[in-house]
Amino acid sequence: AAIKEFFGTSQLSQFMDQINPLSGLTHKRRLSALGPGGLSRE
Repeated sequence: AAIKEFFGTSQLSQFMDQINPLSGLTHKRRLSALGPGGLSRE
């Protein structure tokens, strides 16, 4: 269920990215923060 939810939100975010590029940047930052080494603070 969580995987379905994730793909659903990712598709929605991609749709929102086409409308608002700024929200796309914040979403990518959120994904990179969850990615490897993304939680390290500079």
